[in-house]
Order: sequence, then C-alpha cells, then structure tokens
Amino acid sequence: MENFYNVLIVGTGVAGLNCALHLPAWMKVAVLCKDTPDRSDSYLAQGGICRRQGKEDFESYFNDTMRAGHCENNPDAVKIMVNSSEMIVDELVALGVDFARNPDGTLAVTREGGHSKSRICFHEDCTGKEITEKLLARVKQMDNVSIIPKTTMLDLIERGNECFGLVVMDNETRRVFPVYAEYTVLACGGIGGVFTHSTNFRLLTGDGLAVCLKHDVAVDNINYIQIHPTTLYTKNSAGRSFLISESVRGEGAVLRDKNFNRFTDELKPRDVVTAAIYKQMEKDKTDFVWLDMRPIPPEEIRAHFPSIVEKCREEGYDVFSECIPVVPAQHYFMGGIRSDLCGRTTMDRLYAVGETCCNGVHGANRLASNSLLESLLFAQRAAQTINSLHKGLNMAKARMAESSIDYGDYADPEKLLEEYKQSVIKAIKEAEHDKPHFGRT
Repeated sequence: MENFYNVLIVGTGVAGLNCALHLPAWMKVAVLCKDTPDRSDSYLAQGGICRRQGKEDFESYFNDTMRAGHCENNPDAVKIMVNSSEMIVDELVALGVDFARNPDGTLAVTREGGHSKSRICFHEDCTGKEITEKLLARVKQMDNVSIIPKTTMLDLIERGNECFGLVVMDNETRRVFPVYAEYTVLACGGIGGVFTHSTNFRLLTGDGLAVCLKHDVAVDNINYIQIHPTTLYTKNSAGRSFLISESVRGEGAVLRDKNFNRFTDELKPRDVVTAAIYKQMEKDKTDFVWLDMRPIPPEEIRAHFPSIVEKCREEGYDVFSECIPVVPAQHYFMGGIRSDLCGRTTMDRLYAVGETCCNGVHGANRLASNSLLESLLFAQRAAQTINSLHKGLNMAKARMAESSIDYGDYADPEKLLEEYKQSVIKAIKEAEHDKPHFGRT
C-alpha cells in the first residue's frame, strides 16, 4: 500500500465500489476492507433493488418510502432516490447484472412489505451478491484503483476539522502506518457486530461511526436500528442470523402462531411486522413463530429462493411440506454519520456513504429493498462531487496533523477496536434515552 492517494475509500460493499467506479481515471484510488472483499453486507442482500415503474409510479413509491420511515425521512433525499432508481438499475444491467426477466425479456419485479405495488428487481434470492460481484469485477479492471484487503482503519488523520487520510493497520504484519488522502470516504457498513443476534457479518462493528464520534463529526439518529422480522430460528445462536427474505412474504408466504393460525398482515412495513411477531411470541410463550412458504407455487420457490431452500434443508426443514421457525434479529442501521445529498460530512474532505451514513432517506424505518439503491446512488453522487470540487492536499498541513498523533494509542489494536465498539453502544443507549426509537425492542 502506498502512502498517498487522491481518494481513500473504506469498505468494499456496493457503496465503496460504486464510488470508486465513478471517480475519474486520473485519480489514484485505494479501497480498503477489514477482511476480504466479499465480507460485506452487500453480499448478503437477498431481496432486490427498487426501480420506479415509470413516472406514474413516482408518487406511490415516494409515499411508500415516507410511510415506512414514519415521515421522518428527508423528502429531498427520497425524491432524488426515487427519480434516479431507473438510471441506477439500467447502469447495473449495462454492467452485466443478471436480473430476473419476464418471458418477453423485460425486467421481472416482485413485491415486499411496505410497498403498494411490485417494483423490486432481483436475481434469485441473492441480488446483493450478484450486484457486488459485477461491481467488484469491473473495479478490478481499473488501472487507477487498488483494492487492499485485510487492512483495518484505526483512526482519522485530522486537524482543524479537516481530514488528511487515515491511520491503518496491515492485519497480517500488524504494521500501523499513516496513509494520506485528498479525500477519505467512509463506506464501512453497519453495526450488526455489536449485537448478539444480527444478519450482519460480525466484523461490522461501527468503526467509521466510532472514529467520527471520537473526532466530533456529527452523527444523526444513532439509535435508529431496524429489526428484520424473519430470520431462521436455530438453537445454535452463535454467529450471523440467516435472513429469510422479505420477498418470500411478498410472493405469498404467511406467518403463523404456535397453533398454525395466521396472526398478522405480512406486507406491512418491517417494524410493524416485527412488533406483531414479538407480541405473538409473548402471548404464545415461544421463542419463534412459523413462516409458511407453501402458499407459493413450488416452481416459484425453486426459481426465486434457491439459497433459502438449501439453508432450510441443511437445518432439517422442507419448505415445500412444512413451516419453518423464524425470529426477528437486528438487520439495518438507519442512523449514522451525518451526510448531505452528496455524501459530505461535517468535516472537510471526509465523506460517508452507504449504511454507515445518515442522509435522511430512510427516516425512522427503511422500506424494503431501498438499501442497495440508496448506497449505489449516493456513492455515485459523492464521487461526482469529489471530482467537481477537487482541490489538492496541503501536504505540510497533512504532515503536521500526522505528527501530532500518538502511535502508542494503537499499540493494542484489539483493545482500541473494543473501545470503539463500546463507544458506539454507549452512544446508542444515550440517544435511546433522549429520544426512544419505537422500532427497537
């Protein structure tokens, strides 16, 4: 890894990759990740990506997003996202993303909870993996971009509310060193690693959020945390919870109580369905409820949900002949580092995109399948803004900022990362005390 880049990006999910993809070829770019590039939550996204179904769908899609977010959304952010959705999906198609098609060749769409109509493009039940792999393959072809795996961000290089790069650690050699950058983009995902039960990878512990808290970069709605209604229940609770996609309910699956009676409207927004499940579990004194996929035609289940079928089979369940046990788990982070509609934070030269940021598009509760779209779009806007507003780095100021760093603070990286994790938990608890988020349990 070199010691200077025009743009330094933390995270190889769709936000980090799409940001790199839209930066000009003359810029030298590095994209860092804690582990390997496939260890991002973008890879885990099952359901799909929303696409406005023509201009006449604007009002419906906009209202669905606002309603799901309990109207705490930033309307300007929602408008931009809805109106840009066709462009984003069309770019993915041009990139080679293999979305499901109708017999006539048009893009197939499905429906999920909170949507008033079908508008979600998908690839089987692993849309995130399909999109991320295509983005990663394209970025790897770019001569100006280096993907640096197994590298951990430890801190910002900062002075006078201006970011000059990062202090990072090579995970294999344990070497800690500074990397200067004209612009730093935090695209480091969510915070599932701080929860006992989460659909996220365990390594996602909110490091970007923590360093921003440390350096007084503004954060918003840090306690706005979404619980997904349906993850596969298992007595072995260690590790990541396996998500049962919202699309399953969108295609007709129903929720049943211990007596196999249906007890809620499965297509309400996620927080509403989650609350109904918790209420039913308490009433029945059970650790889970049942999800019945049998109302879906078997051929549709095989074509649309092969990964879910296989995972359930591994756990001893046949989705074609019996119900499967499901339970809510932490899934998504609607709060985060405050960013504007171009990814700019309250610190100069520091940007934040994707799940780690809060631009207001999701409000208090994310509408299903808006996450990939939001991450791709606002990462693209961040890249375009960096290019249009580009200014060189004052290396004298950068070196002065770096010289004030006490590298003794990084002598025990594991201890530091645990302190970061605890700072995030503390901030969530304080925010929850000041303004409780009804979506949490």
